[in-house]
Amino acid sequence: MKTDKIYPDSIEFSGKGLSPLRPELSGPELVKPQPLKPTPNESDSQNLTNKKNKLAALLAGYAQTDMCVAFSGGVDSSLLLVMACQAAEETGKRVCALTMDTVLHPKADLAIARTVLAKTKAEHYVLTMDELAVPEIRTNPVNRCYLCKKELYSRMLAFAGVKGAAVLLEGSNEDDLHVYRPGLQAVKELGVKSPLAECGITKEEVRTLAREYDIPVADRPSAPCLATRLPYGAEIDLDLLSRIEAGEEFLKSLGLGNVRIRVHGDILRIEADIQQIPLLMEKREQVIGHMKLVGCPYITIDMEGFRSGSMDIHVLPDDPEHRI
Repeated sequence: MKTDKIYPDSIEFSGKGLSPLRPELSGPELVKPQPLKPTPNESDSQNLTNKKNKLAALLAGYAQTDMCVAFSGGVDSSLLLVMACQAAEETGKRVCALTMDTVLHPKADLAIARTVLAKTKAEHYVLTMDELAVPEIRTNPVNRCYLCKKELYSRMLAFAGVKGAAVLLEGSNEDDLHVYRPGLQAVKELGVKSPLAECGITKEEVRTLAREYDIPVADRPSAPCLATRLPYGAEIDLDLLSRIEAGEEFLKSLGLGNVRIRVHGDILRIEADIQQIPLLMEKREQVIGHMKLVGCPYITIDMEGFRSGSMDIHVLPDDPEHRI
Protein backbone atom coordinates (compact mmCIF):
# COMPACT_ATOMS: atom_id res chain seq x y z
CA MET A 1 0.00 0.00 0.00
CA LYS A 2 1.48 3.36 -1.03
CA THR A 3 1.63 6.39 1.22
CA ASP A 4 -0.79 9.18 0.29
CA LYS A 5 1.46 12.22 0.23
CA ILE A 6 4.90 13.25 -0.87
CA TYR A 7 6.67 15.92 1.16
CA PRO A 8 9.46 17.32 -1.06
CA ASP A 9 10.21 20.36 1.05
CA SER A 10 12.03 20.68 4.35
CA ILE A 11 10.33 21.94 7.48
CA GLU A 12 12.52 23.79 9.96
CA PHE A 13 12.28 22.53 13.53
CA SER A 14 14.50 23.73 16.35
CA GLY A 15 13.32 21.34 19.05
CA LYS A 16 12.53 24.19 21.45
CA GLY A 17 9.85 23.48 23.98
CA LEU A 18 10.41 19.74 23.92
CA SER A 19 11.75 17.59 26.71
CA PRO A 20 14.56 15.84 24.85
CA LEU A 21 15.75 12.46 26.04
CA ARG A 22 19.05 13.93 27.20
CA PRO A 23 20.90 11.95 29.86
CA GLU A 24 23.95 13.57 31.42
CA LEU A 25 26.55 14.30 28.76
CA SER A 26 29.29 11.96 29.78
CA GLY A 27 30.60 8.71 28.44
CA PRO A 28 33.67 6.75 27.55
CA GLU A 29 36.68 8.48 26.06
CA LEU A 30 37.68 5.39 24.13
CA VAL A 31 35.63 2.66 22.56
CA LYS A 32 38.06 -0.12 21.65
CA PRO A 33 37.54 -1.41 18.11
CA GLN A 34 36.56 -5.03 17.79
CA PRO A 35 38.43 -7.46 15.53
CA LEU A 36 37.03 -7.81 12.03
CA LYS A 37 34.85 -10.83 11.43
CA PRO A 38 36.18 -13.48 9.07
CA THR A 39 34.99 -13.31 5.48
CA PRO A 40 32.10 -15.71 4.83
CA ASN A 41 32.84 -18.70 2.62
CA GLU A 42 29.91 -18.12 0.27
CA SER A 43 30.36 -15.97 -2.81
CA ASP A 44 30.36 -12.21 -2.33
CA SER A 45 27.25 -11.70 -4.45
CA GLN A 46 25.22 -14.37 -2.68
CA ASN A 47 26.43 -13.09 0.68
CA LEU A 48 25.29 -9.56 -0.19
CA THR A 49 21.93 -10.86 -1.41
CA ASN A 50 21.44 -12.61 1.91
CA LYS A 51 22.34 -9.43 3.79
CA LYS A 52 19.98 -7.36 1.65
CA ASN A 53 17.13 -9.79 2.31
CA LYS A 54 17.89 -9.73 6.03
CA LEU A 55 17.85 -5.92 5.99
CA ALA A 56 14.56 -5.84 4.06
CA ALA A 57 12.99 -8.21 6.59
CA LEU A 58 14.27 -6.13 9.50
CA LEU A 59 12.89 -2.93 8.00
CA ALA A 60 9.57 -4.66 7.27
CA GLY A 61 9.31 -5.29 11.00
CA TYR A 62 10.02 -1.66 11.85
CA ALA A 63 7.51 -0.56 9.18
CA GLN A 64 4.64 -1.96 11.21
CA THR A 65 4.62 1.48 12.84
CA ASP A 66 5.67 4.97 11.77
CA MET A 67 9.45 5.44 11.92
CA CYS A 68 12.13 8.11 11.69
CA VAL A 69 15.46 7.87 9.86
CA ALA A 70 18.47 10.01 10.77
CA PHE A 71 19.26 11.26 7.28
CA SER A 72 22.45 13.17 6.42
CA GLY A 73 22.40 12.66 2.67
CA GLY A 74 25.42 10.36 2.82
CA VAL A 75 25.33 6.98 1.12
CA ASP A 76 24.63 4.99 4.31
CA SER A 77 21.61 6.96 5.50
CA SER A 78 20.38 7.35 1.91
CA LEU A 79 20.27 3.59 1.33
CA LEU A 80 18.60 3.13 4.70
CA LEU A 81 15.97 5.77 3.92
CA VAL A 82 15.18 4.39 0.45
CA MET A 83 14.78 0.84 1.76
CA ALA A 84 12.79 2.01 4.81
CA CYS A 85 10.38 3.86 2.51
CA GLN A 86 10.09 0.77 0.35
CA ALA A 87 9.11 -1.25 3.41
CA ALA A 88 6.63 1.42 4.55
CA GLU A 89 4.88 1.39 1.18
CA GLU A 90 3.79 -2.16 1.96
CA THR A 91 2.31 -1.23 5.34
CA GLY A 92 1.04 2.28 4.64
CA LYS A 93 3.08 3.74 7.49
CA ARG A 94 4.95 7.03 7.49
CA VAL A 95 8.70 7.55 7.28
CA CYS A 96 10.15 10.82 8.57
CA ALA A 97 13.63 11.74 7.35
CA LEU A 98 15.36 13.87 9.98
CA THR A 99 18.30 15.99 8.82
CA MET A 100 20.39 17.92 11.33
CA ASP A 101 21.51 21.40 10.24
CA THR A 102 24.42 22.06 12.60
CA VAL A 103 27.42 24.34 12.89
CA LEU A 104 29.93 21.48 12.64
CA HIS A 105 28.69 19.70 9.52
CA PRO A 106 29.38 20.74 5.92
CA LYS A 107 26.65 22.98 4.51
CA ALA A 108 26.59 20.95 1.30
CA ASP A 109 25.04 18.06 3.24
CA LEU A 110 21.58 19.66 3.30
CA ALA A 111 21.47 20.37 -0.44
CA ILE A 112 22.69 16.84 -1.25
CA ALA A 113 20.12 15.32 1.11
CA ARG A 114 17.32 16.95 -0.86
CA THR A 115 18.47 15.29 -4.10
CA VAL A 116 18.02 11.86 -2.52
CA LEU A 117 14.56 12.67 -1.18
CA ALA A 118 13.16 12.77 -4.71
CA LYS A 119 13.48 8.97 -4.77
CA THR A 120 11.36 8.54 -1.65
CA LYS A 121 7.99 9.38 -0.17
CA ALA A 122 9.48 10.39 3.14
CA GLU A 123 8.43 13.48 5.05
CA HIS A 124 11.55 15.63 5.47
CA TYR A 125 12.28 17.67 8.57
CA VAL A 126 15.35 19.79 9.26
CA LEU A 127 16.33 20.13 12.91
CA THR A 128 18.75 22.91 13.79
CA MET A 129 21.41 22.66 16.46
CA ASP A 130 24.52 24.46 17.65
CA GLU A 131 26.82 21.78 19.04
CA LEU A 132 29.03 24.40 20.65
CA ALA A 133 26.17 25.32 22.99
CA VAL A 134 27.30 22.18 24.84
CA PRO A 135 30.38 23.50 26.72
CA GLU A 136 32.17 20.14 26.80
CA ILE A 137 32.29 20.01 23.00
CA ARG A 138 34.08 23.34 22.52
CA THR A 139 37.51 21.98 23.44
CA ASN A 140 37.24 19.08 20.97
CA PRO A 141 37.78 16.29 23.52
CA VAL A 142 38.57 12.73 22.43
CA ASN A 143 34.96 11.77 23.17
CA ARG A 144 33.57 14.70 21.18
CA CYS A 145 31.73 12.37 18.82
CA TYR A 146 29.99 10.73 21.77
CA LEU A 147 28.90 14.10 23.17
CA CYS A 148 27.65 15.30 19.78
CA LYS A 149 25.77 12.12 18.94
CA LYS A 150 24.19 12.05 22.39
CA GLU A 151 22.82 15.54 21.83
CA LEU A 152 21.83 14.99 18.19
CA TYR A 153 20.01 11.71 18.72
CA SER A 154 18.34 12.95 21.90
CA ARG A 155 16.79 15.76 19.91
CA MET A 156 15.79 13.41 17.11
CA LEU A 157 14.16 11.02 19.58
CA ALA A 158 12.22 13.89 21.13
CA PHE A 159 11.01 14.93 17.68
CA ALA A 160 10.15 11.32 16.82
CA GLY A 161 7.98 11.24 19.93
CA VAL A 162 6.15 14.37 18.76
CA LYS A 163 5.51 12.75 15.37
CA GLY A 164 4.34 9.49 16.94
CA ALA A 165 7.20 7.44 15.47
CA ALA A 166 8.07 4.33 17.46
CA VAL A 167 11.68 3.93 16.28
CA LEU A 168 14.65 5.98 15.11
CA LEU A 169 17.06 4.38 12.62
CA GLU A 170 20.62 5.50 11.86
CA GLY A 171 23.13 4.48 9.19
CA SER A 172 26.23 3.06 10.88
CA ASN A 173 27.57 0.11 8.92
CA GLU A 174 29.63 -3.00 9.76
CA ASP A 175 32.95 -1.22 9.16
CA ASP A 176 32.08 1.42 11.75
CA LEU A 177 32.07 -1.27 14.44
CA HIS A 178 35.80 -1.90 13.98
CA VAL A 179 37.22 1.62 14.19
CA TYR A 180 37.17 4.50 16.68
CA ARG A 181 33.53 5.58 16.74
CA PRO A 182 32.69 6.81 20.27
CA GLY A 183 29.34 8.05 18.94
CA LEU A 184 28.19 4.44 18.71
CA GLN A 185 28.07 4.34 22.49
CA ALA A 186 25.46 7.12 22.42
CA VAL A 187 23.49 5.19 19.78
CA LYS A 188 23.47 2.15 22.07
CA GLU A 189 22.58 4.08 25.22
CA LEU A 190 19.64 5.87 23.58
CA GLY A 191 18.20 2.77 21.89
CA VAL A 192 18.64 4.07 18.34
CA LYS A 193 18.62 1.23 15.80
CA SER A 194 21.48 0.55 13.33
CA PRO A 195 20.03 -1.88 10.74
CA LEU A 196 22.99 -1.80 8.32
CA ALA A 197 25.44 -2.74 11.06
CA GLU A 198 23.03 -5.29 12.51
CA CYS A 199 22.92 -7.03 9.12
CA GLY A 200 26.70 -6.97 8.76
CA ILE A 201 26.66 -4.70 5.69
CA THR A 202 30.03 -3.07 4.99
CA LYS A 203 30.67 0.35 3.44
CA GLU A 204 31.52 -1.11 0.05
CA GLU A 205 28.38 -3.26 0.17
CA VAL A 206 26.35 -0.16 1.02
CA ARG A 207 27.71 1.49 -2.12
CA THR A 208 26.94 -1.61 -4.21
CA LEU A 209 23.33 -1.65 -2.99
CA ALA A 210 23.00 2.11 -3.46
CA ARG A 211 24.01 1.69 -7.12
CA GLU A 212 21.45 -1.09 -7.44
CA TYR A 213 18.76 1.31 -6.20
CA ASP A 214 20.13 4.09 -8.44
CA ILE A 215 20.72 6.36 -5.45
CA PRO A 216 22.54 9.50 -6.69
CA VAL A 217 25.07 9.58 -3.83
CA ALA A 218 26.22 5.95 -4.26
CA ASP A 219 29.81 7.03 -4.90
CA ARG A 220 29.84 10.21 -2.86
CA PRO A 221 32.92 10.45 -0.59
CA SER A 222 32.20 10.58 3.14
CA ALA A 223 31.75 14.07 4.59
CA PRO A 224 32.25 13.85 8.36
CA CYS A 225 31.96 16.55 11.01
CA LEU A 226 34.35 19.47 10.38
CA ALA A 227 35.76 19.20 13.89
CA THR A 228 37.68 16.13 12.65
CA ARG A 229 40.00 18.56 10.85
CA LEU A 230 41.43 19.75 14.17
CA PRO A 231 43.52 17.86 16.76
CA TYR A 232 41.80 16.71 19.93
CA GLY A 233 42.12 19.36 22.60
CA ALA A 234 42.17 22.26 20.13
CA GLU A 235 39.54 24.94 20.74
CA ILE A 236 36.91 24.68 17.99
CA ASP A 237 36.97 27.91 15.97
CA LEU A 238 33.98 28.21 13.62
CA ASP A 239 35.68 30.83 11.45
CA LEU A 240 38.64 28.48 10.95
CA LEU A 241 36.32 25.57 10.15
CA SER A 242 34.52 27.73 7.58
CA ARG A 243 37.84 28.51 5.87
CA ILE A 244 38.79 24.83 5.94
CA GLU A 245 35.45 23.90 4.36
CA ALA A 246 35.98 26.49 1.60
CA GLY A 247 39.50 25.15 1.03
CA GLU A 248 38.24 21.59 0.68
CA GLU A 249 35.56 22.70 -1.77
CA PHE A 250 38.27 24.34 -3.90
CA LEU A 251 40.36 21.15 -3.89
CA LYS A 252 37.32 19.12 -4.92
CA SER A 253 36.73 21.58 -7.78
CA LEU A 254 40.13 20.55 -9.13
CA GLY A 255 38.88 16.99 -9.44
CA LEU A 256 40.08 15.55 -6.13
CA GLY A 257 37.85 12.86 -4.59
CA ASN A 258 38.64 12.03 -0.97
CA VAL A 259 40.31 15.10 0.49
CA ARG A 260 40.82 16.58 3.96
CA ILE A 261 42.50 19.72 5.20
CA ARG A 262 43.89 19.10 8.70
CA VAL A 263 45.16 22.08 10.67
CA HIS A 264 47.82 21.74 13.36
CA GLY A 265 48.40 25.30 14.58
CA ASP A 266 50.49 27.02 11.88
CA ILE A 267 50.70 23.87 9.75
CA LEU A 268 48.08 22.94 7.15
CA ARG A 269 48.22 19.29 6.07
CA ILE A 270 46.43 18.19 2.88
CA GLU A 271 45.31 14.58 2.66
CA ALA A 272 44.29 13.31 -0.79
CA ASP A 273 44.06 9.96 -2.53
CA ILE A 274 47.62 8.85 -3.36
CA GLN A 275 46.96 8.67 -7.10
CA GLN A 276 45.77 12.30 -7.07
CA ILE A 277 48.75 13.83 -5.27
CA PRO A 278 50.45 14.61 -8.64
CA LEU A 279 47.44 16.80 -9.45
CA LEU A 280 48.17 18.89 -6.35
CA MET A 281 51.71 19.46 -7.59
CA GLU A 282 50.51 20.22 -11.11
CA LYS A 283 48.16 22.90 -9.69
CA ARG A 284 50.72 23.94 -7.08
CA GLU A 285 50.40 27.73 -7.40
CA GLN A 286 46.60 27.66 -7.31
CA VAL A 287 46.60 25.26 -4.37
CA ILE A 288 49.05 27.39 -2.37
CA GLY A 289 47.04 30.55 -3.04
CA HIS A 290 43.78 29.06 -1.81
CA MET A 291 45.33 27.19 1.11
CA LYS A 292 46.93 30.42 2.39
CA LEU A 293 43.38 31.75 2.77
CA VAL A 294 42.81 29.16 5.49
CA GLY A 295 45.30 31.12 7.60
CA CYS A 296 48.31 28.82 7.98
CA PRO A 297 51.80 29.97 6.92
CA TYR A 298 53.00 26.41 6.26
CA ILE A 299 51.29 24.32 3.55
CA THR A 300 52.10 20.59 3.41
CA ILE A 301 50.93 17.48 1.53
CA ASP A 302 50.66 14.29 3.58
CA MET A 303 52.77 11.61 1.89
CA GLU A 304 50.59 8.85 3.37
CA GLY A 305 47.60 10.21 1.50
CA PHE A 306 43.99 10.28 2.59
CA ARG A 307 43.13 8.36 5.78
CA SER A 308 39.68 8.81 7.27
CA GLY A 309 40.11 9.61 10.95
CA SER A 310 43.87 10.20 10.87
CA MET A 311 43.52 12.48 13.89
CA ASP A 312 42.69 9.40 15.98
CA ILE A 313 46.16 7.84 15.91
CA HIS A 314 46.93 9.19 19.39
CA VAL A 315 43.89 7.53 20.97
CA LEU A 316 44.26 4.10 19.34
CA PRO A 317 47.02 1.49 19.27
CA ASP A 318 49.58 2.12 16.50
CA ASP A 319 48.22 -0.82 14.55
CA PRO A 320 46.95 -0.53 10.94
CA GLU A 321 43.93 -2.69 11.81
CA HIS A 322 42.83 -0.07 14.32
CA ARG A 323 43.44 3.04 12.25
CA ILE A 324 40.43 4.77 10.79
